Amino acid sequence: MDNQEIIKSLEAIIEALKAEEQEEVTTFDFGNGPVPAHRHRNPDGSIGGWVANTATIADTAYIEENAWVYDNAWVYENARVSGNARVSGNAWVDVNARVYENARVYENAWVSGNAWVYENAWVFGDARVSGNAKVLANARVSGNAWVYGYARVFEGAWVYENAWVSGNAYVAGNAKVYGNAYVAGNAKVSGNARVSGKTVINIGEVK
Repeated sequence: MDNQEIIKSLEAIIEALKAEEQEEVTTFDFGNGPVPAHRHRNPDGSIGGWVANTATIADTAYIEENAWVYDNAWVYENARVSGNARVSGNAWVDVNARVYENARVYENAWVSGNAWVYENAWVFGDARVSGNAKVLANARVSGNAWVYGYARVFEGAWVYENAWVSGNAYVAGNAKVYGNAYVAGNAKVSGNARVSGKTVINIGEVK
């Protein structure tokens, strides 16, 4: 057998393997019935969590073993999704962001920069969490809200509609910040406080 024949034989084997690979469609049920999916291979070579074939994951991103990414979600750059976290809908997680434990990021939400969303926190709607912000515990960020800088939203707090929380501010307890409210600087909103309308708070504490 000359070189040409060897090359042809190898090409035939490769084509057969490709065809076999295409026939083996793996599926996984993310909650609404099985869909084509695969396990992500992490940058360190480890086998990660389940990813729907409709989702987009960068080779540099980490999806840990029990985490799921599905629908049309994107996880880019050095972002990490771990624990039992779920990223779905049209959500984006990128740069060095972390979504972990039992956190949920979905719909059109965006978590970027060095932001962390963790414990049982949810970020959804068209909300943005960026910079070094943290959303944790049972907190919710939704609507067109934006949490950024070094801000924190935690416990049972909710930031929604067009509200912004930035700087070193925090929103905690059962507090709600909504409307076009802006909480910034070193302000603290806690307890059962409600901050709404066009209120601006950048210092002190509201309970």
